[in-house]
Amino acid sequence: MAERQDKAALISETRRRFEAEYLADKSEKYDSRDVERLQQDDTWVENYLIWRHDVVDDTLKMIDESLQWRKEYTVNDLTESVLPKWLFENGSLFLHGYDKEGYKLFWFRVKHHTRDPKQQLEKKKLVAFWLEHYAKRDHGKPLTVVFDMAETGISHIDLDFVRFIVNCFTDYYPNFLIFSAKIVIFEMPWIMNAAFKIVKGWLGPEAISMLKFTNKSDVQEYISGEYLPPHMGGTDSFKYSYPPLVDDDFQTPLCENGPITSEDEHESKEEIDADTKESGELSEEQNLNQKKMNSIEQISKSEETDKTEIKPKNAKKALTTFKGPLLHISPAEELYFGSKETGEKKCLIVLTNVTKNVVAFKVRTTAPEKYRVKPSNSSCEPGTSLDIIVSLHGGFAASLQDRFLIMAAEMDQSSGAGVPELTQFWKEVPRTKVMEHRLRCHVIESSKPSSLTLKENAFNIPAKTNEDLHIQLTRLLQINKRLQEQIDRCLWFQQLSVVLSLLSVTVVAFCFYLAYTQRS
Repeated sequence: MAERQDKAALISETRRRFEAEYLADKSEKYDSRDVERLQQDDTWVENYLIWRHDVVDDTLKMIDESLQWRKEYTVNDLTESVLPKWLFENGSLFLHGYDKEGYKLFWFRVKHHTRDPKQQLEKKKLVAFWLEHYAKRDHGKPLTVVFDMAETGISHIDLDFVRFIVNCFTDYYPNFLIFSAKIVIFEMPWIMNAAFKIVKGWLGPEAISMLKFTNKSDVQEYISGEYLPPHMGGTDSFKYSYPPLVDDDFQTPLCENGPITSEDEHESKEEIDADTKESGELSEEQNLNQKKMNSIEQISKSEETDKTEIKPKNAKKALTTFKGPLLHISPAEELYFGSKETGEKKCLIVLTNVTKNVVAFKVRTTAPEKYRVKPSNSSCEPGTSLDIIVSLHGGFAASLQDRFLIMAAEMDQSSGAGVPELTQFWKEVPRTKVMEHRLRCHVIESSKPSSLTLKENAFNIPAKTNEDLHIQLTRLLQINKRLQEQIDRCLWFQQLSVVLSLLSVTVVAFCFYLAYTQRS
């Protein structure tokens, strides 16, 4: 708690000093949108402080340089439409895949880059476009940079461009290289050793420690084969092409007017039927869970102690909330699944509609063959909350690379909420009106002693009891929170009623008093 308060004080001091020392007569140097964000986004300021070891003077210099750079390159206004199409078609820079720690990979295919002073500014803006695109989409989570230097030579050396990329990470997007991110350099030719000695001079000690020089035999220490192309010893069949813009996170990418038409073909009849029968299925599941809850009461105290050691962390995480303009989403960032040993295969997502209209939502995943989401396509009434159950299929295990996308948009009051109406709605809703939020998976390693498994078998307790109990607990906590809010509202109305009653009695008494005095 004290550490958090110290950090808040540093953030406040940084903002105060920046306003006093840098904004006084130099405000035209910055984009007003960046200045506003600096005043409102604590995480953004905190990332600068972390990278500068909480030294406010150094942090202020870094923020000053960063905001000037953002205005110079018009970062807030960089879109596909303002950059030349050939830049995207070239395929030298793109986002694709994840490393073993679940960080997104930012690829620089050096062999596709040629040194040309006339094109340098546009290529630098492409780097800024990709980094800003990722920062807005994933809230600035760390990146792993991959310099793929296979089949490169002297003609591809462009120290000015490499220095620009390095500066982007060390000066302008410091959050991308904190928390154990890496810079993976694959098969650097010996002829470039001298050039990279110069590059190292531009990096601070923290960034130098992130450099990982690899080849085909050891690159999989950092990136699994499923996200490596064949020439790097992997099995990824991904081939870069443009258009559309590469977005490999989800199998149902969005076009400018909502989901692509083929998306509906990907939804199986089983999923649609399940969504229409959702209320019935949930009732049956709740009855089944109640029976299991009754059987759990027979478990010994030692087993209950073991379970409480495992569950509270999950329950706490489930209560973190992302507060979006249409929906509040809990948990905010991660879904916690167990490993194969723990057998925890279910998670709960709670959506709360904070608007005055019905909100339609959809849930998509990068691994549809592994997960069952109920409901995955439905709507939420104004001011209400709705539970979504995410469960793993039989033999599958959750992975750090798995992602979920929650899409939401307001519906007209006259629109229906059935499957046909929702399907038509998603075809017509403009992309600009769709709220998106991404969740990643977190795998909890087993801490359960082997003796517990034997006891469970002896008592004939189903393997899913732990997960169901966790879901029930999370639901109860959410219900308790809603009830508390309702009680608070009732108490407020009660107090208001008492005040109004007293006021009415006072007015009546005063009227009687006036009438009495007039008669006298």
